[in-house]
Amino acid sequence: MTDTMTYRQMGTADRSQAHTLFSQTMGYVALTAGLFALGAWVGHNLSGGVGIIAFIAAFAALIGMRFAAKRSTELTVALLCAVGLLLGIAVAPTVAYYGAMDPRALWEAGGATALFIAGFGAAGYATRRDLTAIARVGFWALLALIVFGIVLIFVNIPGGDLAYSALGLVIFALFTMFDFQRLRRNADVTEAPLIAASIFLDILNVFLFFLEIFSGGDRR
Repeated sequence: MTDTMTYRQMGTADRSQAHTLFSQTMGYVALTAGLFALGAWVGHNLSGGVGIIAFIAAFAALIGMRFAAKRSTELTVALLCAVGLLLGIAVAPTVAYYGAMDPRALWEAGGATALFIAGFGAAGYATRRDLTAIARVGFWALLALIVFGIVLIFVNIPGGDLAYSALGLVIFALFTMFDFQRLRRNADVTEAPLIAASIFLDILNVFLFFLEIFSGGDRR
């Protein structure tokens, strides 16, 4: 069984596994999101320095998931939970800032994120076209966006923050479609925690981009 197998090529047993993978993955996404919310609540009064440490720890946990997936599903899930909690702590100062500045932006960003993920996720899950090449383009585009973000730190470009967020949404639309297509084409249930991590990161980044847009894109 490979990730490139189409849904029609799957047998009945494989399709049943694919459905199981979908339900398990989305359950893990919900669990990670819940722990993220807990982390954001716990860390809303913490300093930015603690957030940076939490972010580094979350990144380390993501790397650890890759190695743990080959040995223990339970350990992989535990690391996924750690990722959600640590990222919640990491972004807590940002969420607290926007909440104090414009609480309505949080709700608007949350609603827009739900519609965005539902729409592009459904499109990716339903399409028959292999989106692997699009994901590669998205990867290089993300690297370029990171460079653009670094430039914005040192150079004041009118409308730069809004452009940064809009381009980020385009890139993560591609990633969202690709990750949901992986759910359709994969029947390996042990991949559920890894795919859940990818989808959660899609959701988190989309939320932060929308938050920047709805708050007026003027945090600095």
